Amino acid sequence: MKKLLLASAASALVASAALAGSHSKEVKIGVLLGFTGPLESITPHMAGGAELAMAEVNAAGGILDGTMVTAVRGDSTCVDAAAATAAAERLITSEGVAALMGGDCSGVTGAVLQNVARPNGIVMVSPSATSPALSTAEDDGLFFRTAPSDARQGVVMAEILGERGIKSVAVTYTNNDYGKGLADSFQAAFEATGGKVTLSAAHEDGKADYAAEVGALAAAGGDVLVVAGYIDQGGSGVIRGALDSGAFTTFMLPDGMVGTGLEERFGKEIDGSFGQHPGTDSNGAASFVDLAKDKGFEPTTAFSPEAYDAAALMMLAMQAAGSTKGVDFKDKIMDIANAPGEQIFPGELAKAIALIKEGKDIDYVGASAVELVGAGESAGNYREIEFKDGKITTVKYR
Repeated sequence: MKKLLLASAASALVASAALAGSHSKEVKIGVLLGFTGPLESITPHMAGGAELAMAEVNAAGGILDGTMVTAVRGDSTCVDAAAATAAAERLITSEGVAALMGGDCSGVTGAVLQNVARPNGIVMVSPSATSPALSTAEDDGLFFRTAPSDARQGVVMAEILGERGIKSVAVTYTNNDYGKGLADSFQAAFEATGGKVTLSAAHEDGKADYAAEVGALAAAGGDVLVVAGYIDQGGSGVIRGALDSGAFTTFMLPDGMVGTGLEERFGKEIDGSFGQHPGTDSNGAASFVDLAKDKGFEPTTAFSPEAYDAAALMMLAMQAAGSTKGVDFKDKIMDIANAPGEQIFPGELAKAIALIKEGKDIDYVGASAVELVGAGESAGNYREIEFKDGKITTVKYR
């Protein structure tokens, strides 16, 4: 009898624990970004965007009738797939996150998707992984991104060069999925318009000197040097080498090169240089900037608005599904992101939650004018920038 009572008590404890777990008042979302590595100067601003959305939801009373959202950071390093995989595994197994806002760089994002997210049924929404290869990756419907594919960025780059009357360029790209994918996409688009790529060559990150790479690019010639690299790594190293040698004075700067760190490193030395990164001048973008004031991060930095949107989409999808499990809410993300429904902007997440509770449709526009297409990725808007007086200025939006 005593054994029976003990067994019954144990069963009751297990059942109570299971019931408590199923009605948890906290859900954790992993913020998996390169807090160290070649994008470390812009990563805090991306994390700030995602965590701003979570704070907004919590201030409104949370999701799912009072479930508070907690951000748990993990360091992807941006470039070390093994380290990113280990960080994602820790977030899931030790921290118990229900979803991942990230990764950031394309190579580590793909590794985490295949090795961690898919086996565990974890939804990932990346604000910045832009490799075209991710569009066709096996993902079990778990992977989304709020930044457009570099297949789109390559076309935008060709358009910008054409409008500036530039007919020939040399290209240097970081030797990984992001760099190669963007360089190939750009070259195809630029040559289709009659432009000439004099040389497209990879560079390795982490080198102290890029004289050899700059020498080869200079020998090939070109009106402008396209630098498809990372702001805190080889991309800036190549620019420094080109400036010091006089090989190039004007640079085209894709998204991985756009950030205040470039202003600090080069200032007026690269006046006249130009480029682009995902961005929009929508009402949502302005609202996001207002919300971000005094929060300790720069809301106009590349991918910060996209990070806010990535986090918001996951939380609203959880609300719509009535569950924090990836298998349940993954199918709600496309519905939340697209028409029909009442448009939702930054600062209106409480309104969105209320509408979902009422059974009404919403169209999440967010900070980056989100519209998800095809394989769950952004249709794409871009901010064209130019260096003037040592500062990044806006030319226009596309």
